[in-house]
Amino acid sequence: MKFNLSTSTFLLGVLATAALSSCDNDSETTPDVAATEQEHRYVRVLVSDEQATKLTQITPFDASVASFDTKFPLANLYTTASGRFAAVLYQSQNLVEMFDTGLESHVDHVDVKGTPKWAAITATGPKPTHFKSKNTESLIFNDGDGTLSAGNDADFHTPGAKFKTINAGLLPHHGAMAQFDNGNYAVTAAATSGASPTSVRVVSSTGSLVHASTLTTGSIHGNATDGQNAVFGCFTTSANTSGSVLVVKQSGEQRLIANPADFGAFRLGSIYYAEAANKFIGYVATKGAYLIDLSSDKITPIYTGTDAIQCKVDQAGSNLLILTLDGKLRVYDLATGTLKKEGQAIAATPAADTYKPVLEATERFAYIAVPSLGEVHQVKLTDFGSVTKHKVSARPVRLTVAGFESSASH
Repeated sequence: MKFNLSTSTFLLGVLATAALSSCDNDSETTPDVAATEQEHRYVRVLVSDEQATKLTQITPFDASVASFDTKFPLANLYTTASGRFAAVLYQSQNLVEMFDTGLESHVDHVDVKGTPKWAAITATGPKPTHFKSKNTESLIFNDGDGTLSAGNDADFHTPGAKFKTINAGLLPHHGAMAQFDNGNYAVTAAATSGASPTSVRVVSSTGSLVHASTLTTGSIHGNATDGQNAVFGCFTTSANTSGSVLVVKQSGEQRLIANPADFGAFRLGSIYYAEAANKFIGYVATKGAYLIDLSSDKITPIYTGTDAIQCKVDQAGSNLLILTLDGKLRVYDLATGTLKKEGQAIAATPAADTYKPVLEATERFAYIAVPSLGEVHQVKLTDFGSVTKHKVSARPVRLTVAGFESSASH
């Protein structure tokens, strides 16, 4: 068979294209880090210490650990909705800083946008306590004066940038807020300065009143939102003898859903929204974890023990994890409400300990900071006996998972 130059060039091009296509296909079909055997490449775990001025970042994919100086110890940690940043709240020092993991999601892959570092922006509202994040907005409730502090991811590296202050005319109190899809906020309000909040109103992003509260409750604590509904744990009346959840719709409509009849004088002090499962969960250590069904206005039990020390939704919002004093971990499928797995994850925790282990999770692993050991235990969720122990600092007491459940790079 006779080949001329143009034919040879064409065939070489076809072969090269086929080779590249083969490489691309191999890349696409290669299991994502051996399926569930290893954590995703772009997951990060951040830890703060009770006494040391250190923030520790763990990269579970390669078990590397990096340390960064903080302004103060005992910082509360929260991950932004974008996954890239973590809010570091020093409540007693009236300061919030933002930490940048250097990771940016583009849906089908993750870009590394530099090294992990502190962002330039700060917030200085008095007693910053409650943190929420939606899309690229971060929102802080300042208990000391009843104001909100708002910041956007795009401004976090602007030199000298500050969170803007939103004054909604609230008295100082231990408050909470939620962001709606339309840009308004549901915020708690106190009738007396320093007293527990007894109502919720809807305000604009500038603090102006949009919808006044229509219900008065006992003290409120804990809340979450799906963008259309904000759910707050509360006592039903100021007598604080029975509990409910207060549901505030984006439209301003409000209603109460009563706790189960035998619940007693308790409220659900923590409320979570599990995005993938589209479910609300309420938790209080003395009563357990409960599913809050907005369609039927019912609260039903998931776990009813009195020994839970941590209750968390995993990063995607598919599963609920509960850690109990005896060191057992339970994983519930939120789509069905059924128990998927339970077993021993860590040693038992003395009930008298001031700082108990703290828990966060991805789809593959639970991360448990154990203050008494100075370690974060990475527990494989398909095999609780498979544990990687990361030495972090002397007394790790706060934990958050940042980054992305992805191993795909550009």
